[in-house]
Amino acid sequence: MAPLITHMYTADPSAHVFNGRVYIYPSHDRETDIQFNDNGDQYDMADYHVFSTPSLDPQGPVTDHGVVLKTEDVPWVSKQLWAPDAACKNGKYYLYFPARDKQGIFRIGVAVGDKPEGPFTPQPEPIKGSYSIDPATFVDDDGEAYLYFGGLWGGQLQCYQKGNNVFDAEWQGPKEPTGKGVKSLGARVGRLTQNMLEFADEQGVREVTILAPETGEPLDADDHERRFFEAAWMHKRNGKYYFSYSTGDTHFLCYAVGDSPYGPFTYGGRILEPVLGWTTHHSIVEFPEKSDRWWLFHHDCELSKGVDHLRSVKVKEIFFDEEGKICGEKQPAGK
Repeated sequence: MAPLITHMYTADPSAHVFNGRVYIYPSHDRETDIQFNDNGDQYDMADYHVFSTPSLDPQGPVTDHGVVLKTEDVPWVSKQLWAPDAACKNGKYYLYFPARDKQGIFRIGVAVGDKPEGPFTPQPEPIKGSYSIDPATFVDDDGEAYLYFGGLWGGQLQCYQKGNNVFDAEWQGPKEPTGKGVKSLGARVGRLTQNMLEFADEQGVREVTILAPETGEPLDADDHERRFFEAAWMHKRNGKYYFSYSTGDTHFLCYAVGDSPYGPFTYGGRILEPVLGWTTHHSIVEFPEKSDRWWLFHHDCELSKGVDHLRSVKVKEIFFDEEGKICGEKQPAGK
């Protein structure tokens, strides 16, 4: 499978269909002398490009719309514009992005544009009550919008065990709560206001719970092949909510299914096996709209011959069986 974009390194692709085209909002990998470490310092990204294509089957031409936001455009940012996402509501387009603030703590910002390809004008401050990394937006059929986020280790999610907005610096670095009987940390989700710029609920954000199908209990922290690590994504199909994510250090893309955008979600299986490179980060989009054809966007390091921080976006079609489970190939009629 060839990379979708070859003239530059891109990763963490968030794909959406706007105005009949697929728009891709990735992070932009660049060369760096920073050595690999579990805090992710080698991912030293400084700007965002937007890409679009009119066709995925067969793979169509990809347009690079250029730089739409960069570090120096955002007053509160010090470095590391990591994996972004985008949404459309009320005729406006919103780019959500994580970055370290001046104190080195990850926050999530939002920038607004009039077109899906930008440019985007950032709000002067991060979203109040936001933290960690990997924002993913989901606009439901009723128009309500939600923001999912969170990532362990370098993403600092484990630093908030005392509650939202309580940052515990002792938990920084490649660590997370583990041990017998310890439950896994979940992503966070918050409903957005109608203007898409703030969290709507007084309680702020909630933890996303993933249940083990065999017990109905939340996954254990030591269940590294199934528990959440980073890269939250949400899509909806046939009235069911599919929460997908990366397991991080075991390098799988997995999914869980629920009846509400808040969850809880029951673990459903794997979407993608490990690829070349440490990280696995993705999105899932239906294209054309209402066609029930679904596409998985992800990345690997094949183009850079295994250089971990130089990744490339790829896309492949995925399928669902009659029970709504994600499977690797199209199922024969009646099966």
